[in-house]
Amino acid sequence: MNFQQLRSVREAVRCGFNLTEVAAMLYTSQPGVSRQIRELEEELGLEIFARAGKRLTGLTPPGATLLPIVERLLLEAENLKRAGLDFSAAQEGRLSVAATHSQARYALPQVVRDFRALYPHVSLHLHQGSPRQVAEMLLSGEADIGVATEALAGYDSLVTLPCYRWSHSIVVPPGHALLDQAEPVTLQQLARFPIITYELGYTGRAHIDEAFSREGLTPDVVLTAMDADVIKTYVELGMGVGIVASIAVDPDRDRHLRMLDARHLFEVNLTRLGLRRGSWMRGYAYRFIESFVPTLTREAVEAAMKTPAA
Repeated sequence: MNFQQLRSVREAVRCGFNLTEVAAMLYTSQPGVSRQIRELEEELGLEIFARAGKRLTGLTPPGATLLPIVERLLLEAENLKRAGLDFSAAQEGRLSVAATHSQARYALPQVVRDFRALYPHVSLHLHQGSPRQVAEMLLSGEADIGVATEALAGYDSLVTLPCYRWSHSIVVPPGHALLDQAEPVTLQQLARFPIITYELGYTGRAHIDEAFSREGLTPDVVLTAMDADVIKTYVELGMGVGIVASIAVDPDRDRHLRMLDARHLFEVNLTRLGLRRGSWMRGYAYRFIESFVPTLTREAVEAAMKTPAA
């Protein structure tokens, strides 16, 4: 039994049982992948994959049972490498952070800047995606740390930690009718205007939809985007009223817009930090986390990582 056999099994599942893709991922040939899988099956005395001819079609029941063990062995092999590097090259390495667009654009820049100053020899990779994509990058090992609002708490294989709470704001051009309201804006008033906001699954969009639904209102959402800067651009063009994360509005930068507080309209959102359960975190990764959320010390994170999945 060897690690290349285990990697062939893992990647076969991740690539939807397409051996051509597996071969590309492992920088080998398709016959080579097939041979690695067959040799492991022969050693174990069972078939891991169901087949139609030479084509893999899925996992057998024994294969489904063995897959978590394969994943765990490969994770521990990677942990062994990282643990060794923590002693031999503590100030060098690679850190991969996956975040939603809003977190990458507004919440992380100062953290990234400070981290680069502290660890100039650590290669920092910032990936952006939807909350689900952030979770998938963590689960696959592509990312070491994930930052998102939705979705992360829904995976047993991830440890998620609360970072900070935030609310939404309404953005409109100068002179907009909503600015003439003496009282805080209501959902009924807001629903009279075309709405520009986040795509489904991004930056608290679910809480926006839930608020309108509770009041029996159907807002006229004329445009959606992943990024607040895109939303604000179209608000400036007069296409509608924007609903964005409050952290995405800067009075100095957004001089052509006006902001209205919306915390009384929509449920407060919680940004979470996600880590893959059981993974070894390099020392500088803990420093990155604590720079982002000072209460998430190394001791606090390590304690959370040791907590069994619910």
